[in-house]
Amino acid sequence: MPQNNDLGPKPQRDVVVAVWRRLRRYQWRLVWLRQSKFVVTTTGLVRDDEGRVLLLRHRFWPVGRQVGLPGGYVISGERLEDAVAREVLEETGLHVEVGHVVQLRSGFRFRVEAAFAASLTGGEWRLDPHEVISADFYDVTELPEDLMPNHRRLIQENAEWFATAGGRTA
Repeated sequence: MPQNNDLGPKPQRDVVVAVWRRLRRYQWRLVWLRQSKFVVTTTGLVRDDEGRVLLLRHRFWPVGRQVGLPGGYVISGERLEDAVAREVLEETGLHVEVGHVVQLRSGFRFRVEAAFAASLTGGEWRLDPHEVISADFYDVTELPEDLMPNHRRLIQENAEWFATAGGRTA
């Protein structure tokens, strides 16, 4: 039996379609006004050539959970991968090569999070004193106690990737 997608009387539907098509230049604006708005953040699982993970002690994060991965907000028009590299550079002075997506999460109130694997390529330590208290590389089996729980889980889920740094295998 054929399905009927009739949205109402044909003349009324045709008028709606005709108006929508005439608004072609403005369609995205109308859709934007109607949709929920989200902040997009990126996180980097940055490894060095020894397979250790870069962790920062963040100034503004809650006490007891101040240690976490580098990351931050995506600027309008910025590629997610570029945002990871920019945030790592701004927070630490280090350069990274951003690789594959390791996690994409939504469902928060107004936030979408994208986490990427990234490898250290150079730079010199230059911590952002406004955001970062300290930073260092840690063995993935010896993570700090006050590491943000969701970052601990993310690191553990990607332990195999860390183990392949510099041609090493687990």
